[in-house]
Amino acid sequence: MRRWALAARELQGRLRAPFYRGDRVECPCCGGRFRGFLASGPGSRPGLRCPRCGSLERHRLLWLYLERCTDLFAKPQRVLHVAPEPRLCERLATTPGLDYVSADLESPLAAQQIDIQDIPYPDASFDAILCCHVLEHVPDDRRAMRELHRILAPRGWAVLQTPVRSKLARTDEDPSVTDPAERVRRFGQADHLRVYGADFEDRLREAGFAVRRDGWARDLEPEVVERFGLRREDVIVGTRSATAA
Repeated sequence: MRRWALAARELQGRLRAPFYRGDRVECPCCGGRFRGFLASGPGSRPGLRCPRCGSLERHRLLWLYLERCTDLFAKPQRVLHVAPEPRLCERLATTPGLDYVSADLESPLAAQQIDIQDIPYPDASFDAILCCHVLEHVPDDRRAMRELHRILAPRGWAVLQTPVRSKLARTDEDPSVTDPAERVRRFGQADHLRVYGADFEDRLREAGFAVRRDGWARDLEPEVVERFGLRREDVIVGTRSATAA
């Protein structure tokens, strides 16, 4: 059923895109140019979603970050992409030089079905890991972080993104909360098991990562932010093995 939903969304985007054709904004995920991005999300916030591929602000920021701030496209390397976003998955899977592995517990987009709490790969298997908006769904997130660190090569890097409420000193989590409405109230979504606070980076360090909190979007020129539909407040959390930092 989910595969059909993804196919329907893709078709809908292809049919809709010509009606939004223009040159005011550009989606780096699919290369489309439009007169504007679509309103979406709670409250129908404007400028959020790409008319063609459906990318959100965080997806577009991630792609630009990968292009401009990492060596992902500069040399051959093995990449693990957890819970792959559709358009990013499609592009990375066809990028020359990348030995690309997509993985998820349920998603039909993923080539491998894995639980990141128990990853079936040897130590130091991957040069790069992308894992965005996943850890808030995982029952034992600390174990998942340790597993991601274990399979990362000594000089490898990872981007580990998750919603963070910076005003929270400590992560709010409670396994006894199962009511969907209460989860939405406390954690932001019915399928979230926690909302991270300022200690998110401490959890990553405990797992062995050296953490770099990169407010890269804040330093971009206003025209770049407008062109690609980004949010300046979005932060990239990049990590390396602490032994290679």
